[in-house]
Amino acid sequence: MDLTLDLLASKLKNWKDCPLALKARPVLGEGNPKASVVFIGEAPGQKEDELGRPFVGPAGEFLNELLESIGLRREDVYITNVVKYRPPGNRDPEPEEKAVCLPWVKLELAVIRPKVVVTLGKHALQEFFPTLSISRVHGMPQRVTPEMAVFPIYHPAAALHNGALRGALYEDFRKLKEFLESQ
Repeated sequence: MDLTLDLLASKLKNWKDCPLALKARPVLGEGNPKASVVFIGEAPGQKEDELGRPFVGPAGEFLNELLESIGLRREDVYITNVVKYRPPGNRDPEPEEKAVCLPWVKLELAVIRPKVVVTLGKHALQEFFPTLSISRVHGMPQRVTPEMAVFPIYHPAAALHNGALRGALYEDFRKLKEFLESQ
């Protein structure tokens, strides 16, 4: 049987190996299964937990705005998170939670086979490059394989809490557009 995103979503509904699964609903990614660009955040928030969809709260609305600023829509890309369940109180995901959920992200990437993975925030970036700092490498593509690059960007929620980051996010998305056009 071929692995598909629908099959992954079905399996995730019954997966309880993450301690967060006891109090939150699973949130797999969504979007274009043939996307050349995948966006990865850290974990679902309250709205995402309620609706079972990634990036549908305030950070998701801002992400939609950023996508539109470079001529993309949610339907053009795939959006997911490292952790598949909401941490209590929207706290940062713990290392064990990220580690146990990471295979799901790897499976999503194996199905989609994107050319560019846009990591949103430090938690997603550190799954690919544990020693890199988002403040130092945001907006700068990092080659993972000859076929795939990681493009680190601040998490949209960071700009909602720190308005000074809004400009940096728009600039990083402008750089992302240039990078995508060069591929």
